[in-house]
Parts: sequence; C-alpha cells; structure tokens
Amino acid sequence: MKEIAIQTKYITLGQFLKLADCIATGGHAKFFLQENKVLINGEADNRRGRKLYAGDQVEVEGCGVFTVGKA
Repeated sequence: MKEIAIQTKYITLGQFLKLADCIATGGHAKFFLQENKVLINGEADNRRGRKLYAGDQVEVEGCGVFTVGKA
C-alpha cells in the first residue's frame, strides 16, 4: 500500500489519480473512471469530483492500493 500525501484539507479523485500515476493528465480521469473499477474505503465510486480526505483508502483496478496521507 502506497501513501499519497496531500497538503490541503482534501483532494478530488481525479487529482488523486494523477498524483498516484494512474493517469497521465487530469483530462483522462473521466474516461479512466468509466473503464476501471475504483473502491474508496471499500465502496465503488466513479465520480472524479469525489473528495478524499486524509485516512481514506483508495483501491484502483490495475494500479494498486493507496492511502491518503497528510503532509
């Protein structure tokens, strides 16, 4: 499990995917989420604007399991 540290209160799922190197640019988020399964704290979610907070666990199909950490 890899930790992705954020310096803000929250990060959107689309921005998180870019930081986690699952997508190359933020513009790919919409299409990526349509084709890949993403679990946030064990629940499926495909909203690129979904807010993630420190402590959340994100499992991305084909990319890995991550936790959101505070920098």
